[in-house]
Amino acid sequence: MLNDLIKESGNKYASIVDDGISGSDVTGFVDTGSFIFNALLSGSIYGGIPDNKIIALAGESATGKTYFTLGVAHKFLSDNPDAVVLYFDSEQAVTSDMIKDRGIDPSRVAVMPVSTVEEFRHQAIKIVDKYNEMSEKKPMMIVLDSLGMLSTEKEMNDTAEGKTTRDMTRAQVIKATFRVLTLKLGAAGIPMVMTNHTYAAVGSMFPTKEMSGGAGLKYAASTIVYLSKKKVKEGTDVVGNIVHCKLYKSRLTKENAMVDVLLNYDSGLHLYYGLLTLAEKYDIIKKVSTRYEFPDGTKAYEKAVYKNPERYFTDDIMKKLNEAAGKEFTYGSTEDSAENNEGD
Repeated sequence: MLNDLIKESGNKYASIVDDGISGSDVTGFVDTGSFIFNALLSGSIYGGIPDNKIIALAGESATGKTYFTLGVAHKFLSDNPDAVVLYFDSEQAVTSDMIKDRGIDPSRVAVMPVSTVEEFRHQAIKIVDKYNEMSEKKPMMIVLDSLGMLSTEKEMNDTAEGKTTRDMTRAQVIKATFRVLTLKLGAAGIPMVMTNHTYAAVGSMFPTKEMSGGAGLKYAASTIVYLSKKKVKEGTDVVGNIVHCKLYKSRLTKENAMVDVLLNYDSGLHLYYGLLTLAEKYDIIKKVSTRYEFPDGTKAYEKAVYKNPERYFTDDIMKKLNEAAGKEFTYGSTEDSAENNEGD
């Protein structure tokens, strides 16, 4: 009976729950290239970004949002040889040299400059609709870098006419955009990574950061991560950033959880960085003075561990870390969640 009623409704996204909820159920994850960041987002070091949801990376200027996003795109393309990335660029910050220097195959990335929310909405929806019509679908990721730099058609027209008043409709336009796009992305199984700007909230009792774009984006994104950074130097050269990641919103893991990841300008996200902190907290590895002691009695400094991580992070340790990630980042009983994602 339910199938007949669904057919009569004409709702192409409707489904019986026992068959899975199209666009809502997470069927897989996109590995970010960082075990600890995967854990923050999914509760498993082998998880990552939900493969049909929107994730927003928000931070102040120069926090490494673009480099961070390129690192995720690089990992996505490396894991999926037939995959492509559509990169909507509103900041004109991405160059072909930047793409190539990160080890990304330039033939599998399309950079699409956009200047208004309406322009992005129109192009993104057309692309997703076309993708859904394809008989053979290859993995695809959409990136928007950044929402904060997108104007609106009204603002562009007002500027052309010499008006300096702020466009008070921008938040509504953004909300309408993601109200449509979220369902289409979910049904198509397309992950979307978006960067955005943060600003200091006015009138708050305590210092608070807010994300631009209004409440619409906060509802649409399944995951929102706030980023801040400190520079990493080798001698006098800045070679990367330690990026502090705070989970502002998540439908899968504990909100307000925090991790640090290492973002190297040349090689992207460090796969193992941050695992020592988790391992120490759950007594998998002990810290003795300034060195870490492993279960076999081996002792090493942090720098040495991360320089040659495969030597120290054995299969047994990684299994325990995955179990610890479930306990640390997800609600309720987590053993089944960790086991289901183990080594996938």
